[in-house]
Amino acid sequence: MKTKEVVDDVTMNRAITRITYEIIERNKDLNQLVLAGIKTRGVHLAHRIQKRLAQLENIDIPIAEVDTRPFRDDIKVEEDTTAIPVDITDRQVILIDDVLYTGRTIRAAIDNLVSHGRPSRIGLAALVDRGHRELPIRADYVGKNIPTSHTEEIIVEMTETDGQDRVLIVAK
Repeated sequence: MKTKEVVDDVTMNRAITRITYEIIERNKDLNQLVLAGIKTRGVHLAHRIQKRLAQLENIDIPIAEVDTRPFRDDIKVEEDTTAIPVDITDRQVILIDDVLYTGRTIRAAIDNLVSHGRPSRIGLAALVDRGHRELPIRADYVGKNIPTSHTEEIIVEMTETDGQDRVLIVAK
């Protein structure tokens, strides 16, 4: 297996900062915002975006942790570990994930969110968009577009879980 680093820690931080600025620009009322990280690395990204929003706008945005497993069409898990600290009804929710690929994880995350309330709008932020969608889903905020083949895999490593920040392409 051939592995190539395509994003280093500096580039990842720049991408997260860019996503944060785009969120500020496109959302007039930041007080209505909820960041919803998809477990596991999406939650870490949500916390980093929350921290940048606090630095830039002096605002504390709530973070939801979304478990997609009970809502997936390929695996079934009964236990739902989703944690949503505020009522999301009539709020603007931004789903956050590390890699956008087929769109199936995002569909499951949306199904989970609407089972907890009815947001006024759901947006999507992805650190990496690798293409190959199977569902009509696109990200509103993208850190990096990294075109891949079906024989490649994108691995996102983050300090919180992996000890370092980087994105790898692994040829299978």
